[in-house]
Amino acid sequence: MSEMISAGIIGSGAWGTTLALLLARKGIATTIWEHNAERASEMQRTRVNRIFLPGMAFPAALQVTNSIAETTQHKDIIILVTPSQRLRSNLRLLRPFLDARTILVSASKGIEIESLCRMTEVIEEEVPQNYAQIAALSGPNLSKEVAQGMPAAAVVAAHEREIAIQVRALLTCDTFRVYTSHDIIGVELGGALKNIVAIGAGINDGLGYGENSKAAIITRGLAEISRLGIAAGANPLTFSGLAGIGDLVATCASVLSRNHQLGRRLGAGEKLDDILASTHTVAEGVDTTRAALRLAQRYNIEMPITSQISQVLFEGLDPRKAVPQLMSRDLKHELAGIAPEESDA
Repeated sequence: MSEMISAGIIGSGAWGTTLALLLARKGIATTIWEHNAERASEMQRTRVNRIFLPGMAFPAALQVTNSIAETTQHKDIIILVTPSQRLRSNLRLLRPFLDARTILVSASKGIEIESLCRMTEVIEEEVPQNYAQIAALSGPNLSKEVAQGMPAAAVVAAHEREIAIQVRALLTCDTFRVYTSHDIIGVELGGALKNIVAIGAGINDGLGYGENSKAAIITRGLAEISRLGIAAGANPLTFSGLAGIGDLVATCASVLSRNHQLGRRLGAGEKLDDILASTHTVAEGVDTTRAALRLAQRYNIEMPITSQISQVLFEGLDPRKAVPQLMSRDLKHELAGIAPEESDA
């Protein structure tokens, strides 16, 4: 698809708007779908996303509409950037207007709670005719930095090698470098599960526990991600790349991360309901925690950090009690459950 004509973005949050900016700055005719008609009109008129990405002016090639048909029809590529639990309903809205040739890229990082489907699996179920044209985008990409033109990198995985290459060419620019992968499972699970670990890293910071403990949470969190990913069929090497350790480090270390901020506020003593009520952004790690534990049961995988975070989120466990419970677990080999031959037996 060397002569890309147009693109549609489903979702007008910070990341959706950032991806739209990347495309439009390259001169690609890009349309964002905003489900709220009043907000769509405001963004189109003021040429900025005041709520999610203030100060980033829209190029002439970028338009905003409340019409799902206008966003979807006759587009070469559609990038789906909605909250993960709303992806299926949004697909059902756009499906009647979709061309079978259109590339569908998931840029949402989550797992559907009811089905335990990854985002591309949801797309495959709802739009099966586009199976060969489905891809997933992930990586250490904090929206504000990417929108400001700070250097960043990402990875795109697809069933078909040529599709990944086309998406790579479309999104790559002077400040945003995209790599390709064949491992959709690993790319998606890495992007989704790191949000849980980011909540843990934020709790650590809210408790004032320091950098040593945060490094341990990040590293042992990566072990949990790897165990579950390998059991689900991912390539273990994916978790040493951009969608694994790269995204994990960025999300766990940055104050720009929604999941890190949520964890920090939990560690400082705030309640989950109060935190969620005070923000208009979605911290995907909350729902992903529920889904991850169900997947862990499916594959008989141990995820102690995720389990403790779940108890903090949903059972009222004091974060200060969660840490001693993790520290007092049975001692074991560092690679237990990741490298089968490694154990203390």
